[in-house]
Amino acid sequence: MNKDATFSATLSLTLVLSVLTPVSPYRLLTCCNTDNLTATSQFYHNLQILLESLPSNTSLANGYFHDHIGDGNDRVYGQALCRGDVNRKDCMKCLENATQQVMNMCKRYEDSITWFDLCQIRYSSRNFTSMMEYAGKYPPQNSLRKSVKNPNKFGEKWIYLMDTLSVEAAFKNSKAMFAAGEIRVSEKETIYGLVQCTRDIPPNQCKTCLDSALGDLKTCCSKREGGTVISANCNVRFELSLFHNASNPQLTWSVSKERKWKKWIIVVACVLSALAILIGLGVVYVRRKKRSRKDEVRSQSALLHHAASPTRNVKTNSFALVSYEELTVMNLATIRAATDNFSDSNKLGQGGFGSVYKGTLPDGKEIAVKRLSMKSWQGFEEFKNELVLIAKLQHRNLVRLLGCSMEEEEKLLIYEFMPNKSLDNFIFDSEKRSKLDWKTCYNIISGIARGLLYLHEDSRLRIIHRDLKPSNVLLDSEMVAKISDFGMARIFCDDQNTVNTQRVVGTYGYMAPEYAMEGLFSTKSDVFSFGVILLELISGKRNNGSYLKEHSLTLIRYAWKLWKEGKELEFLDPLMLESYPIDEVLRCMKIGLLCVQQDPIDRPNMSSVVVLLASGAISLPQPRQPAFARAQVAQMDHSSITTQSVNASLTNSSISTSVSQ
Repeated sequence: MNKDATFSATLSLTLVLSVLTPVSPYRLLTCCNTDNLTATSQFYHNLQILLESLPSNTSLANGYFHDHIGDGNDRVYGQALCRGDVNRKDCMKCLENATQQVMNMCKRYEDSITWFDLCQIRYSSRNFTSMMEYAGKYPPQNSLRKSVKNPNKFGEKWIYLMDTLSVEAAFKNSKAMFAAGEIRVSEKETIYGLVQCTRDIPPNQCKTCLDSALGDLKTCCSKREGGTVISANCNVRFELSLFHNASNPQLTWSVSKERKWKKWIIVVACVLSALAILIGLGVVYVRRKKRSRKDEVRSQSALLHHAASPTRNVKTNSFALVSYEELTVMNLATIRAATDNFSDSNKLGQGGFGSVYKGTLPDGKEIAVKRLSMKSWQGFEEFKNELVLIAKLQHRNLVRLLGCSMEEEEKLLIYEFMPNKSLDNFIFDSEKRSKLDWKTCYNIISGIARGLLYLHEDSRLRIIHRDLKPSNVLLDSEMVAKISDFGMARIFCDDQNTVNTQRVVGTYGYMAPEYAMEGLFSTKSDVFSFGVILLELISGKRNNGSYLKEHSLTLIRYAWKLWKEGKELEFLDPLMLESYPIDEVLRCMKIGLLCVQQDPIDRPNMSSVVVLLASGAISLPQPRQPAFARAQVAQMDHSSITTQSVNASLTNSSISTSVSQ
């Protein structure tokens, strides 16, 4: 058993259970780090003893208890925590239910952590006590919360509440490390909040954990009526209905306690505001009368220049990014005419930040227009990101940016049109797939590999795509593969190998484990995504499906199982067995397995992949057990749901399960 691997790095199963109401109890169960335990092993025996003792010991110890049983490699460490406002009876009942679920779902695993609404329980083969580990998770209910009517006032109040409670839990109530309270937004609306840490970490680490959780909470839920973020050592939650049982909330703030302005101050403020408005209207009127078309073009150029400026380079601040002189700025009227004023009949897809439309320019050239949301800050960031990246990238296997426009609050990106749409239309459509010969398939695989190699090593900037999947691989009229959608891509400095982020974005099933679980991404993250696409293409199956139902195998686990058993041919699409060169297809399967290895170090870089694809004479190393090959898929509740995000390509829409934490 590997004692040095961190809990988050070895996480191989996350199961989120919920019901479709914002205030329902959330539950999350994780099992990880090997599934080889048997009922006869000493570790399993120690685990049973430990789990049986935790509910009663925790309830007697005022809601928190940790212990270990066994020696050497068979030692098991355990921890249980009840919410600070729960009585002993409810604490014990919750933990009994939690331990039962753990034994049902995770008894073959060395690590597990389970969250219920009133308690959490954790065990591991390593000593995790007194160690702060943050990997914030969003329960699916967050996306179901309604938006608030006055987000500025609402956000100011709940952030003040949660920040105050964090200080209370970490420093003023450090023995329990729990705080709950409320704040009045209006006469009819009150926000209720709760924060909590496990009691094995010191106050400063508790505050650090809570600050990280609140940062994620602001990202997901600052304009919603409620939200929750949970992690191994802390959790935070706020709602518009009372959900906790704290008899003496630590913070109450009613409207009557807010500072009242004096009448004369109000009068002066109103007069000054009126004067400012009148002066402003006068200035606007004069400027509009004097503004010429030349001024308008300059204004637009300035906006584009600002959009293309770098946000930040912590190493050197020296990126020579795209400037507006390098772009073709298109007239909004021309684009409206080309797309028939963005008519639904020309709509190709709908994405999270906007829509994609087909258009035809006056000279007959077909284009794809990405129309980003007018009011979305994230839409502007995506617009800026694509300007920074694509305008400087020129390669046969990358989609080409033809121009852009920023007029009348519109943010438009214009690309070459891809008549054959995206790769997923061919992989998962039996009729279209039957028309693909092996030469075309092989060229598509090689094209994706060469495009990634250009991004990683050969372009002016070192780019990590972060959201490579079949719907983001487009096909031109000659079936040449072109990588698209750089809204989530990131630039690396020359001396950077790995970057950490607390906001994980992408699509579940294609994200490398170190990125999905720890927020660590590198060029090897894209290699993992490439490997998944390769396995999907030669099998005709989706990675987020389930194969061999009795074992609930994902595509990667299914491929690995057949490879180990020498039954590789069973993995291939039957069409390939009939007409494709079996040796080449099996070689591609082996390359795919090498690309989805658990450890990024074991995955080849894209330059090696391109060489291996081009030359069948080079021998391939034997793949090791791939990432997520140990995952167990468990069903605890038929009402469970998965978070979904809609991702638009330049040619079609696709719905995929995603993680944005």
